[in-house]
Amino acid sequence: MIMPRTGDALLLPVNPWFIALSLAVALALNLVPVGRVAAMPDLLALALVFWNVHQPRRVGIGVAFALGLAMDVHEGALLGQHALAYTLLSYFAITIHRRLLWFGLWSQSLQLIPLFVAATAVSLLVRMAGGAPFPGWSLFAAPVIQALLWPLATWVLLAPQRRPPDPDENRPL
Repeated sequence: MIMPRTGDALLLPVNPWFIALSLAVALALNLVPVGRVAAMPDLLALALVFWNVHQPRRVGIGVAFALGLAMDVHEGALLGQHALAYTLLSYFAITIHRRLLWFGLWSQSLQLIPLFVAATAVSLLVRMAGGAPFPGWSLFAAPVIQALLWPLATWVLLAPQRRPPDPDENRPL
């Protein structure tokens, strides 16, 4: 199998507890009341896409659906609004995960902008179908901010896997 070009040493396996903790922290950060800021990035969507790209067998569409329902309940939104958006976002992130890892971080960010915009648009369409007014075009600044946060999220969420392995003279790697 051909490995993606990372320029770094091989990564250690990810701890499933770290995945759960990172998703819980992202959910908690989304739950922080910041008022009615339309351009607020969805950190849970960013964390979901990260783990869908890097660990698609551990974090899949079912996890995205459950976290979407949690966001719907928290925001008092139309039940299924975030669940649908996160499910579609996870599906397309898993679909492109092999291709995406071949690119650098900024190229990955550019390729993720359409996914984040589509998730925001789906959520907006469901909200408007439920009778909510259009919140304004500043809503579409959030996907761009999410894409700009992608390199930082990658650096933070891959940090535990970059630990130097225990030195062993009998092990070649």
